[in-house]
Amino acid sequence: MGLLTLERRIRKQAALIHRHQARKARTDMRDWAKARRERTHHLIELGGLVQKAGLVDLTEDDRATLLGAFLDIAGQLRDGRNTASGDLKTRWRRTGLHAFDAEKEHVKKKEPETSS
Repeated sequence: MGLLTLERRIRKQAALIHRHQARKARTDMRDWAKARRERTHHLIELGGLVQKAGLVDLTEDDRATLLGAFLDIAGQLRDGRNTASGDLKTRWRRTGLHAFDAEKEHVKKKEPETSS
């Protein structure tokens, strides 16, 4: 009788260990998947900015041209060519904020038309 009781306890402990490991694996997978979803969302937003700026149409969706332009921008910021890189970033940020504001105003003006 003692040997059977010991075997049952061992099986129960093994099952508990297995459940704990499975729970930990699910949690680890959820954390990984959440980080992946956040990164994907961020990349999609950046792609939307490229589209919103009209760069896709202006470059006829030529990815090499887009990458070249981005590399040139990165080089300007890194090297501080022509203008101090801080001035460039400030000017670009101001322009971007104005574009966002203009888009918000455009949406606000359209809302009353659609709700009528």
